Amino acid sequence: MTVITVNTTAGRLTVEQRRTLARTLTDAVLVPEIGQFMEAARVGFQVHFVERAADMVAIGGVLAADSGQDVTHIDVAVMDADWNPNVRAEVIERILAAMAEACGVDVPAPTWWVNFRTIDEGSWGSGGGVTSILDLLDTGVFTPERAAAIHAALS
Repeated sequence: MTVITVNTTAGRLTVEQRRTLARTLTDAVLVPEIGQFMEAARVGFQVHFVERAADMVAIGGVLAADSGQDVTHIDVAVMDADWNPNVRAEVIERILAAMAEACGVDVPAPTWWVNFRTIDEGSWGSGGGVTSILDLLDTGVFTPERAAAIHAALS
């Protein structure tokens, strides 16, 4: 289970950009998380788009409505697993690259921020109960290497 929340100023993203980002942001996390692309794994990912008026966000104490800055905050919440610094960095870089591509810019703006959060084992719920990443490791979605790394990280 992964939830990616994209917070932007109102009107920043078109419907087409959101369609693209729904897919590319999912893949930006899915591939490093399970060690490969697998269509069946997409069901465990949600992307939420939240818009705020430009006078409802600020950077450096200045409202975006006054500064004109392109304020974007992307929050990634993942199940506890083997999220070592290299994997986290890969996810963050892939997210920023997907955002830049969808927005038609060469490089991400310095005002696009990404938070990467892990949710403790036993703190996710779905389908009427608690969901554990350990239960998902035997589904065949994870590569053997990723499954072993996750088992080791949570032992």
